[in-house]
Amino acid sequence: MSGIYIHIPFCKQACHYCDFHFSTNFKQKDKLVLALAKELELRKLEFKDIKVETIYFGGGTPSVLSVKELDFIIQAVYKHYNVTENPEITLEANPDDLIELKNELSNIYQNYLDIGINRLSIGVQSFFEADLKLMNRAHNAIEAKKCIAEAVKYFNNISIDLIYGIPNATNKQWLENIKTALRFGISHVSSYALTVEPKTALESLIAKGKIDNVNDEIAQEQFFILKDELAKNGFEHYELSNFAKPGFYSQNNSAYWLGKTYIGIGPSAHSFNGFSRSWNIKNNIKYINAITDNTLPNEIEILTKNDRFNECVMTGLRTIWGICLTKIETDFGLDYKTELLKQANNFIKEQLLYINNNTLKVTKKGQFLCDGIAAQLFKID
Repeated sequence: MSGIYIHIPFCKQACHYCDFHFSTNFKQKDKLVLALAKELELRKLEFKDIKVETIYFGGGTPSVLSVKELDFIIQAVYKHYNVTENPEITLEANPDDLIELKNELSNIYQNYLDIGINRLSIGVQSFFEADLKLMNRAHNAIEAKKCIAEAVKYFNNISIDLIYGIPNATNKQWLENIKTALRFGISHVSSYALTVEPKTALESLIAKGKIDNVNDEIAQEQFFILKDELAKNGFEHYELSNFAKPGFYSQNNSAYWLGKTYIGIGPSAHSFNGFSRSWNIKNNIKYINAITDNTLPNEIEILTKNDRFNECVMTGLRTIWGICLTKIETDFGLDYKTELLKQANNFIKEQLLYINNNTLKVTKKGQFLCDGIAAQLFKID
């Protein structure tokens, strides 16, 4: 069972914190949509034996595509791949797009449902205007609330993104962000600490003193506020940045964390089959030209045994499922399991890791430090 990720590399404007591949120039959009369908066709033999459980439109901003364009791509998936009955089909959407489309069309939400989209991931980030302006988001707080209130009338599977650790955003405001989201009865929350990525506008603004730097201590406080508030409201913390009501885990993202095969379609998209990883070029025009010439514009890395082990460690620690020590021994050998336990011992003493039912997991205390802990457990070639 596998998933297909489709990268839509267009945005109306650049968020200050974003380092994903996208363009604010839409001139190549029509050609790009055709190229996405063509790449799906070109790669069908590569993945001919898989069964597709999930289709995920990410970006960029997939909601800038029309319903007709989205349907064209979905139909290309069905044409060239073996798709399971009732797959999870997710669309990442921005509030301003949903508001505009609702005004232009009779019912954008029903139109999405009609073409098979059954899960929305709405990029809210914050319900406070000051936060949205600092991040240079294209929507405002009123649009965020309005679109969610409308979306829940049609979709029972809605996720929203929230960002914590925003400069000058107090813990009280952060708690209000969470409570505002919960009032809509949504089933999933993805939440990330604001990070300063190299070569982003945020990095430049902080360097010039126009925006305060992020504060890791405040971000950690807000992470635990998020955990506690969502737990009180019936959400399960199933991955470091993801929380869901029972039955509403993201099937697409869970496949990544459980090491299943996934196919990445579009410029900058990554693919993984358990033994190799590949990624497409981060250039829309070069991507379109290559696909038009029946060439896959990607690089391939064959994963070493250590690479595969490190992948299991990183993804396992981030999830509710942890690292199964029996699986480590079966897949990699007793020496890998022994070394893992040796390296983990100090973290266990510090109450950052623990073992339960032969599974290594992070404690609540260790969760915010999870990625750093995982890096200390890696095997280096």
